[in-house]
Amino acid sequence: MKDSKKAILVVSFGTSFHRTREKTIDRIEKDIEEAYPDYRIYRAWTSKLIIAKLLRRDQIRVFTVSEAVEQMIEDGITELIVQPTHVINGVENDLMKEDVLGRRDAFESVAFGDPLLTSQEDNEAVIHAVMEEFPDLKEDEALVLMGHGTTHYANSIYAALDYTFKDLGYSRVFLGTVEAYPSMESLKKQIRALGPRRLILAPFMVVAGDHAIHDMSGEDEDSWRSQFEKEGYEVVCRMQGLGEYPGIRRMYLDHVHAAEERLREVCPAEEHRSVETPFGEASMEDNQIFPL
Repeated sequence: MKDSKKAILVVSFGTSFHRTREKTIDRIEKDIEEAYPDYRIYRAWTSKLIIAKLLRRDQIRVFTVSEAVEQMIEDGITELIVQPTHVINGVENDLMKEDVLGRRDAFESVAFGDPLLTSQEDNEAVIHAVMEEFPDLKEDEALVLMGHGTTHYANSIYAALDYTFKDLGYSRVFLGTVEAYPSMESLKKQIRALGPRRLILAPFMVVAGDHAIHDMSGEDEDSWRSQFEKEGYEVVCRMQGLGEYPGIRRMYLDHVHAAEERLREVCPAEEHRSVETPFGEASMEDNQIFPL
């Protein structure tokens, strides 16, 4: 264990599927560890159900955000960067910030890295990173990406990103969600209008976990694969989470770097206590740092 007083807490939703975790969450954390050798790296997950399942099934203990914060305080961490692997600024990200900022007085400085989709630059970078993985999409094919979806207002990013794919020239790429809008019915209408012969389904989630295995590619008649096959398309499923894409992992590193830069701009000599906060006069989107 490093003696550094500086730490990066990598926060993920989590997964109970070890194989996809190794290829995604573990890889993101390893990339960050290699890029920031002077920082101690901690892990926390926001899904208490998955944390409980791993402990019960595999005797593997993963911290919640609050538990990780308490451990870092016990370890003497004074400077903290929190980097989520969340795709959007949704409910999980809001709760994560509340958990960290509830103990902000224990740290000299705290900064939050952005989730994957935060700025317009992020949106375009994500699109380019995804299309690097699908460079040879044929004229009779379409790529259909499955996002999670949420009741949070941040869900609007999915429709905006679907539009941006097409605005950037990727007219045969469609982005829908399991639990919100754009829905399967919306996708069916758009894809019928395009008229492809073959569909490639891929998860637009960091891990190719439960939703990818069951809701996207499962044998059940309600799965996306089954529904599209019923529509008459040839369907191929690509079981890779976004965390397996090198371009996506580079974006998370960029977000860590931006958070570190914001800390340095405010307190280059670490002369006063500071915290980046979503409360008070600043919104969560502002991602600024304010003195305590």
